[in-house]
Amino acid sequence: MPAPIRLRELIRTIRTARTQAEEREMIQKECAAIRSSFREEDNTYRCRNVAKLLYMHMLGYPAHFGQLECLKLIASQKFTDKRIGYLGAMLLLDERQDVHLLMTNCIKNDLNHSTQYVQGLALCTLGCMGSSEMCRDLAGEVEKLLKTSNSYLRKKAALCAVHVIRKVPELMEMFLPATKNLLSEKNHGVLHTSVVLLTEMCERSPDMLAHFRKLVPQLVRILKNLIMSGYSPEHDVSGISDPFLQVRILRLLRILGKGDDDSSEAMNDILAQVATNTETSKNVGNAILYETVLTIMDIKSESGLRVLAINILGRFLLNNDKNIRYVALTSLLKTVQTDHNAVQRHRSTIVDCLKDLDVSIKRRAMELSFALVNGNNIRGMMKELLYFLDSCDPEFKADCASGVFLAAEKYAPSKRWHIDTIMRVLTTAGSYVRDDSVPNLIQLITNSVEMHAYTVQRLYKALLDDISQQPLVQVASWCIGEYGDLLVSGQCEEEEPIQVTEDEVLDVLEGLLVSNLSTPVTRGYALTAIMKLSTRFTSVNRIKKVVSIYGSSIDVELQQRAVEYNALFKKYDHMRPALLERMPIMEKTASNGPTEIVQTNGEAEPSVVEAKHPPPVTQPTNQANDLLDLLGGNDVVPVIQTTVPTKPASAGGELLDLLGDLSLSGIPPMTAYNKNGLKIDFTFERANPNPNIAVITIHASNSTEADMTDFVFQAAVPKTFQLQLLSPSSNVVPTLNQGTVTQVIRVLNPQKQQLRMRIKLTYTHKGSAVQDLAEVNNFPPQSWQ
Repeated sequence: MPAPIRLRELIRTIRTARTQAEEREMIQKECAAIRSSFREEDNTYRCRNVAKLLYMHMLGYPAHFGQLECLKLIASQKFTDKRIGYLGAMLLLDERQDVHLLMTNCIKNDLNHSTQYVQGLALCTLGCMGSSEMCRDLAGEVEKLLKTSNSYLRKKAALCAVHVIRKVPELMEMFLPATKNLLSEKNHGVLHTSVVLLTEMCERSPDMLAHFRKLVPQLVRILKNLIMSGYSPEHDVSGISDPFLQVRILRLLRILGKGDDDSSEAMNDILAQVATNTETSKNVGNAILYETVLTIMDIKSESGLRVLAINILGRFLLNNDKNIRYVALTSLLKTVQTDHNAVQRHRSTIVDCLKDLDVSIKRRAMELSFALVNGNNIRGMMKELLYFLDSCDPEFKADCASGVFLAAEKYAPSKRWHIDTIMRVLTTAGSYVRDDSVPNLIQLITNSVEMHAYTVQRLYKALLDDISQQPLVQVASWCIGEYGDLLVSGQCEEEEPIQVTEDEVLDVLEGLLVSNLSTPVTRGYALTAIMKLSTRFTSVNRIKKVVSIYGSSIDVELQQRAVEYNALFKKYDHMRPALLERMPIMEKTASNGPTEIVQTNGEAEPSVVEAKHPPPVTQPTNQANDLLDLLGGNDVVPVIQTTVPTKPASAGGELLDLLGDLSLSGIPPMTAYNKNGLKIDFTFERANPNPNIAVITIHASNSTEADMTDFVFQAAVPKTFQLQLLSPSSNVVPTLNQGTVTQVIRVLNPQKQQLRMRIKLTYTHKGSAVQDLAEVNNFPPQSWQ
C-alpha cells in the first residue's frame, strides 16, 4: 500500500477546492484511506493519519473513528506519537464517553515518566478533560508533582490541581501542604498558576479562605516587587512588569480582604501604590487599574482610597476606548449607593455619555444618571434627561420615561414643575409610558387645586398640537371634563389666559371621538368628558345629541357608556348635577395591584367613579398547552383564562353574577406551594345556587427581599372537571410579605370526584426568569364532596 500523503499536502489540496462539495469529496476520499490504514493496523503512519484526522475535525468533519487510535498513540514509547495522541484525546474525547477511562493507566505511567515533557503532556490532558473518576485516581500523582523542584512541572501541576478541585472538591485538603512553598517560587509561571490555585481554593471553601488570609503580607510583597522592579524583557508588556500576574494577585487579595478588617488594612498601602503608579496610556495599565478599583470597592478600604478608586473610574469615562467607558459606568453604578458624593463629582462626564453613539454605553449612562438625581440637582438633571428623551432611540424611551416619573415624584421642587415635567414626557414619549402614568398624573392634578386653571389650559394647547400621544390625550380629556369651566372663563394666573368658547372645546372632544388615532379607552375618556361638561357648559342640547349618537356605537364599551348617560338625561336628570360634580381630592392607597385612587371625603352621596382596571392577563395558547398531559394520559383539560372587561361602576352587578352568590362554607384553607420564598395559599368558598362549583381564591405572597414581577399562575385539572381562571389582582408579588396577589379559580365538579390539580408558576426574580411546576393532591374533602 503506498504511503499516505503528509498533513501539509492534505492542507494544500483542501485549500485548492473551489466549492464546498469539492472539499467534502476530498475529505471523504482521505477519510476512506485513513480508515483502511487503521484497519490494517499500520503503525508506521498512524501518527500522520491521526494528525490529518485532527485537521479535518477542526474543519468540522466527523472524526470520532480515530478515538481508539489516539489511545494507541498515547501507549507508544515515541514522544512524537504521544504528543499527537494526547492532542487527539483532548480534542476528540471528553468525560461523557467511556473510552476516556481507558487512558487512566497510560496517564498514570506518564506522570511518573523520566522525561519532563512527557509528564507535561499527561498533566495537560488530565487538566483539560479529566473526569471525576480519573481525578480521584490520579490526584496523588498530581500532588507529588506539585512538590517537585522542577518549575516546568510545578506550573502545569498547579493548573491540573485546579481542574481536580473543580471536579472533586473534597480532594482540596490533599493539596494544602503542597501550597505552603508555592508563593516562594521565583519563576513567574509557577507564581501565576499558584495564585490561580489559591483563588480556586478560597472561592470554594470558607475554611481555606480563613487559612490563606495569613498569606496577605506575602502577596503584598510580591505585588510590590513587581511594581518596583526594573525593566525585565522576559516579563515586560508595554512597559509594565507581568500585568497578568498583577491582575491575578489583585483578584486574590479582593477575595481575602472581603469582610476582614486586618487583611484589608494590610493591603491598603499597596493598593494606593498600584493606583497611583500604574501607567494609564496603554490598555495593559487600564486592566490593572480596573482590577485595583474592584479590589478597593470590595474590601473594607479607607474612605480616601475609595475616592481615589472612583476618580480612576472617572478618568476611564474620558477614554477613547468604548469598552473602558462601559466598564467604568457599570462599576460606578454598583458603587453609587455607597459612595454617592464621590460619584456626584463626575456627574457632568456621566451626562456627556448620554450622547455616546454606542447603545450599551447610553443605557448604562442613563441608569447611572437617574441614580445620581437628588433634591439639589433635580432641575439640571431632568433638563438633560428630557433632552435625552427627545433624541434617544425608541428602545430607551420607556425606561427613560419611567425614570423621569419616579424622580419627579420623589424630588419635585414644586407642583407646577412636577406637572410641567410629566406633561413634557407625555408630549415627547406618551406612547411609551407605563399604564399607571395616566391615573398618577390625574391624581397629581386633582390634588394641586391652585394649578387647575393652568393645567387645563396647558393640556388644551397640547391637544390642539398633537393627538397621537394617547396617555396625554386621556389626561387632557379628563381635565377638560373636570375643569372645562375654568378653561372657558380664562382664570389662569400663571400664564396669559387664552380665549376659548364652549363650542371650540366640544369640537376638540368630538374630534377625539371620530379620530382614527384614538383608542377605545381614549374615546371613553372623551365621551365621559363631554358628559361632565353638561353641568359646566350651557350647550346641553349639543351634548345630548353627541351622547345619543354613540348609543348605537359598535364599540360595546362606548355604547354602554352612552346608553347610561342617556338614561341620566331622561330618567335621572335631577341627579345629574350631583353625579357629575367635580371630583374631590384623591390619595393613593397602597395596594397589591395597579395604582388605586380613592376619594378622601368618604361621603355617601353618589358620584361618578372612574376606575382603571388592571390589564387582562392573556396567555399565549402554547403556554396554556404546556400544562397538557401533566396529569398523565389524555384526561387533562387546559386552563381557560378569562378576563374581566373594563366597565363603569354600574357593571358591578354583572361581575357578581359571574361569580354567583358566594357563601362561606367553613372549608379550611391550605398551602398549595411554598418554595424559593414564594407561598401560594388556597381559600375555598361554595357558589350558590350551584353546589357543584368550588370557588378557590389563591393568595400569593413573597418573603424574599426583591419583588417577583411578571407573575403568572396557571392550572390544569383532569378532564372530568371544568376549570376557569379569572384575572389576577396584579402581576407583581411584593417583597417581604408586604402584600399578596389574589386570583379566583372556579372549578366545576359534577361527579363529586376528589380534586387533583397541576399548577405552573412563572415569574421574574432578581432579573432571572423562574418557572416551576407542582402537583396539588391534598385538597380538603369539604372542597369537593
